Amino acid sequence: MKENRVQFQRLIDRNVEEVFAGLPTPSYVLDEEILLRNCRVLQKVAEETGAKFLLAQKAFSNFDLYPVMAPFLAGTEASGLYEARLGREEMPGKEVHVFCGAYRESDFPELFEYADHIVFNSPSQLAKYGPYCKANGKSVGLRINPECSTQEGHAIYDPCAPGSRLGVLAKDLPMSIWEGEGAATGLHFHTLCEQNSD
Repeated sequence: MKENRVQFQRLIDRNVEEVFAGLPTPSYVLDEEILLRNCRVLQKVAEETGAKFLLAQKAFSNFDLYPVMAPFLAGTEASGLYEARLGREEMPGKEVHVFCGAYRESDFPELFEYADHIVFNSPSQLAKYGPYCKANGKSVGLRINPECSTQEGHAIYDPCAPGSRLGVLAKDLPMSIWEGEGAATGLHFHTLCEQNSD
């Protein structure tokens, strides 16, 4: 772990003010035991179903804890070049999946160093860059918009809100995405946002 990481015993039966009095502010404090408990749940589900779990770095990029979580996860999910690099460097040997609403063509040579799976936001992006990515040994996918909003009150963050430009709508999804040199090998979709596990 990094030198600046402070180790604490469990806080039960301890004076919280005393424990935190010497910390610089602001500080971000995590209960590693709870994190490990959650990781073990994911590991059990993965073992029983064959599902792979990825760390969404946009939501949790506390890389000091990547070594703690790595034994339980298949890898990381990134939203661009720099998160892909973070995932590759801080969780070596694990998968790195990347989705970006729009890619810079000039980023691909470096992105190929870090990413295993690259997901595009539109059939035109897939057609343009898919063959190039596959020629460099990467699997490619397409983000679809499942058009099923599961929350209310903050449409700006809802990937399925009316007018969202995240993912392809069913009416705009051509069957040609499964054909040719840049054919998609998978689909990416996301519906939950600002929600709890329930």
